Amino acid sequence: MRIGHGYDVHKLVTGRKLILGGVTIPHETGLLGHSDADVLAHAVSDALLGAAALGDIGGFFPDNDPKYQDADSIELLRQVCVELYDRGYAIDATVIAQAPKLKPYIEQMRKNLAQACEINVNQISVKATTEEHLGFTGRKEGIAVHAVCLII
Repeated sequence: MRIGHGYDVHKLVTGRKLILGGVTIPHETGLLGHSDADVLAHAVSDALLGAAALGDIGGFFPDNDPKYQDADSIELLRQVCVELYDRGYAIDATVIAQAPKLKPYIEQMRKNLAQACEINVNQISVKATTEEHLGFTGRKEGIAVHAVCLII
C-alpha cells in the first residue's frame, strides 16, 4: 500500500467559471489558472501521482505548454489514472472555500471523479469546509484543496 497527498490552490477572479470536480458552479468569481483551474481535480491528480512516485501534475501537464491552455482538468485526471490502471485506490479530498456553499454539488463531484478514475463512487470522498473567514480562503481570495489517496 502507498499513500499520497495532494494540495492545490487557485486564486478567485471575475470573468472565469468556477469548476470543482468537473462541476460548473454558479458563482460571481471563478478560479484563475492555465487550465480550467479545477483545484479539486488537480489535488486529486497530485495525490495519485505522489502515491505512485510519479511526480506531480506540473510534470505531466506543464503550465507553459499551450496544449494545456484551458484544458479540462477531469480529462487530465483521467490521463493520470491511466498511469495507475492496474492498481486499486481510494481518494479523500477536502475543499477549503468560504463561498459558495458546495454541499449541493458534492455528489456530482464524486461521480465525476469516480468516472474519470474508473472506480466506484464509494471509493471517493469529497468534503467542504470554510476557514471561518480566516486566511486567503476565508477572505474569498481563493480556494484550496487537500487530497489524500491510498493505492494498493
